[in-house]
Amino acid sequence: MMKHKNAQTLKYISLVTLTLQNALVGLSMRYARTRSGDMFLASTAVVMAEVVKCVTCLILVYLEEGSIRQFINALHSTIIKQPVDTLKVCVPSIVYLAQNNLLYLSASNLDAATYQVTYQLKILTTAFFAIVILRRSLLRIQWGALVLLLIGVVLVQLADSGPSKVPSGIEQNRILGVSAALTACFLSGFAGIYFEKILKGSDISVWMRNVQLSLLSVPIGLITCYVTDHDAIMKQGFFFGYDWFVSYLVLLQAGGGLIVAMVVKHADNILKGFATSLAIIISCIASIYLFNFRLTLQFASGAVLVICSIFMYSHQPKPKLIIDK
Repeated sequence: MMKHKNAQTLKYISLVTLTLQNALVGLSMRYARTRSGDMFLASTAVVMAEVVKCVTCLILVYLEEGSIRQFINALHSTIIKQPVDTLKVCVPSIVYLAQNNLLYLSASNLDAATYQVTYQLKILTTAFFAIVILRRSLLRIQWGALVLLLIGVVLVQLADSGPSKVPSGIEQNRILGVSAALTACFLSGFAGIYFEKILKGSDISVWMRNVQLSLLSVPIGLITCYVTDHDAIMKQGFFFGYDWFVSYLVLLQAGGGLIVAMVVKHADNILKGFATSLAIIISCIASIYLFNFRLTLQFASGAVLVICSIFMYSHQPKPKLIIDK
């Protein structure tokens, strides 16, 4: 009885955590990129999130190993002694960097609700790469869900919502925002499946894999910063525009993914779908009050189709019972 109660409690904690993480990231990124005041460089925020993630995962690996000596030995044997394996992780680390920079670009040009719905197309790209890379097959209901998802996102994109001007004074470019979101979805699908293949093909812990990712992505991210924003960094400094909210956003992006990785094992597919759907609803409601978002019938219809597709795609049919005669 107590075991069942603990399992239920963990499920509810997982639901709340997944919902808040999904909703808060989109809303916080939109607010950070549209509020008035000095604008921080998105490329530096992406790098700082990787630094925080790396430090956090190093601490978790140390706690797993139990002592400094074992911790150093684990890092040496995993990273230094296996250079080819470490280089394999270089692929998703570069992809994740590009994806996170694109998400900032998308959040700068799309309202939070549209961004949240459009980004669900990562389900479609993940399914595509699962078929191509992992040779998985989809059920009929999942194919139907992907078609429904596509129709829903198209309806949302065709709906006219949100102001063209924001407090920061940046003119909104919807085409740029949508293009960035679609490219991020494509990269998310590829990186997710590639990373899954790496994890399944080895006995290295997920925390150690994240250390490998961060150790490669931090220097690559720093190079990207100085290539894309060299003049701004030299003139204004690396941390120009940073305040408590940007610091919170960096921690949210770094810690959010790790927290999700911890709780996701307690959440089944239906629960994850429910959390994503709740996040879309929260984003829509919050956008109305925070960003003067106009909820139209067309947008609502598209969002409902996307939510339905999420549940359809995550549905796991019960296996048929074979009765011996």
